[in-house]
Amino acid sequence: MTTATTAEQHLRFHVCHSRGEVSAILLRPPSASCLYILGPGAGAGMRHRFLATIAGQLAQNGVATFRYQFPYMERGGRRPDPRPILLETVRSAVAAAGTVCPGLPLIAGGKSMGGRMTSLAVAEMPLAFPDVRGLAFIGFPLHGAGKPPSTERADHLSAVAVPMLFLQGTRDKLADIALMSGVCAGLGSGVTLRKIEGADHGFHVLKRSGRSDEEVIVELARAIAEWSTPLQTSAP
Repeated sequence: MTTATTAEQHLRFHVCHSRGEVSAILLRPPSASCLYILGPGAGAGMRHRFLATIAGQLAQNGVATFRYQFPYMERGGRRPDPRPILLETVRSAVAAAGTVCPGLPLIAGGKSMGGRMTSLAVAEMPLAFPDVRGLAFIGFPLHGAGKPPSTERADHLSAVAVPMLFLQGTRDKLADIALMSGVCAGLGSGVTLRKIEGADHGFHVLKRSGRSDEEVIVELARAIAEWSTPLQTSAP
């Protein structure tokens, strides 16, 4: 889903010697005020319908997107790459995005695993992301599916120095909403938690909720656009 005046630009960028290049899609509306580097979830690549739809909605809200593949998905695999490769992919994606859209303020993050790997990369090597003004997570995976709820996956977030936005469904089985609320409260004033009522980890809502999945995606895109507005004029 894109606007009539916005076309996808298909790109490639280098990750590392062992993995070579991966694909990316840039969607930049003429009115773009910032660029969101959008990492995909573990089970779906950058062409997944959800990511394509939210990228289109973000474009309508003046936010450009740079969606990218992780190497294992580029090869058609199902098992994610080792963490060092995932983190190197995030770093390379941010560098590539900044190169193709010089001058646009950058925010980074993504859906589920893509967002979590971005936060890990920023926490471990903050100096590698001097131009990233904030992180936006679309369904942060706080704990594994079917496992006892815990907050260990959020331990590193205290080392992230930029503002963070968490978009979390209240029915998300990978992030108990009460635990997520506690995590965000403990991270301080630079963190925003936006609860999406009735949504699960994929941001699907039940029919009895009275709204559609498409309406939820519109809400997500507007939330990211509104949150990113003050960051666009802040110093990187």
